[in-house]
Amino acid sequence: MTVLAWLSDYTLQTVMMGAVLLGVVSGVLGSFAVLRRQSLMGDVLSHAALPGICLGFLVAGGRELGGMLAGAFAAAGLAALCVLLIARQTRLKTDAALGIVLSVFFAVGVVLLSYVQSRAGAGQAGLTSFLFGQAAAILRSDLWLMGAVTALALAVVLAFWKEFKLTSFDPGYAVVAGYPVLALEIALTVMIALAIVLGLQMVGVVLMTAMVIAPAAAARQWVRRLEAMVLLAALFGVVAGLTGAVISAQARGLATGPLIVLVATGIVAVSLLLAPGRGVLWSWAARLQEARRLRTRQVLLTLHRLAEGHGDPAYPSEQGMVDAYHGAATRRALSRLAARGLVRDVGHHPETAPHWELTDAGHAEARRLEAGANDIPGAESAAPEVTGGKP
Repeated sequence: MTVLAWLSDYTLQTVMMGAVLLGVVSGVLGSFAVLRRQSLMGDVLSHAALPGICLGFLVAGGRELGGMLAGAFAAAGLAALCVLLIARQTRLKTDAALGIVLSVFFAVGVVLLSYVQSRAGAGQAGLTSFLFGQAAAILRSDLWLMGAVTALALAVVLAFWKEFKLTSFDPGYAVVAGYPVLALEIALTVMIALAIVLGLQMVGVVLMTAMVIAPAAAARQWVRRLEAMVLLAALFGVVAGLTGAVISAQARGLATGPLIVLVATGIVAVSLLLAPGRGVLWSWAARLQEARRLRTRQVLLTLHRLAEGHGDPAYPSEQGMVDAYHGAATRRALSRLAARGLVRDVGHHPETAPHWELTDAGHAEARRLEAGANDIPGAESAAPEVTGGKP
């Protein structure tokens, strides 16, 4: 099959369009969930949607997506309200309230799902696909509903952008400034619930929270402004959705939803490792560079104080002696200092071991560092006390 024929496949086109819509809304709304530290809330809402799906199926009398998504949204909203009531009206903390609501609602959902499956009829056959998702079951008519929900969510975010931004970063100031913080938080939670409900058929109840959180968590590593984070998270969501759909289409038998989540997780892993300024490798390299810089400063101060202690600015310090003061090899630090013109390698007859002396620039740099010696960890312990005589 040619690439053109493969891309013209009706089912693949439908899945890819659904993945794009899901990626956009998940990335945009997930950014606010990450900034508000509501990742577990997304997990609660996705699991709490299961009983609503089953009730929607029973009310509609069949597998009608609009009715089931409406039920899922109602159940997710009720779950969010229960979390709020438990956290505010009891002595339990928010994390305990989240765990209780998640467990209870999901248990109710499993019971209702078993009941629906025990009934006669074939209409309930695909209902279990909402647990792990079944992207191939999405119809073109479903895309219209997904598109409408996505457009609504984006319109609300754009209309209340300033308010959502303020409550996400500084809710205390928002209260003082007179903003309806509680109403804004409820609106954001409702929007996140909409995003979760939107992706249930494609990704499933169990994995949908990852689709909301992963793109935003990855984008957070690369940028520092909310505007850029939202756009990048939406892009990551689209990339994850399209890539997962394409891999699933090429490898028959692999579920699309889990593949989308795995791709999104891969984007998060790459971001955590490589993002400039925040990535693990970047931080590791920065710490290594700082450690080298610190060792170089300590060695420079050691040579300077040895020279001062002996009353000789050109005092040749033996490399082995400097190594002994620092308890480690200092050849690399001395080479870095020599490359900067702060020290030079000199002979000290009749000894054949390497010796080093500071240049005028080296003494000037050492005096500058001594002025801020309190800011250099280990500087005092690294610099020896010398009263006279070559050790």
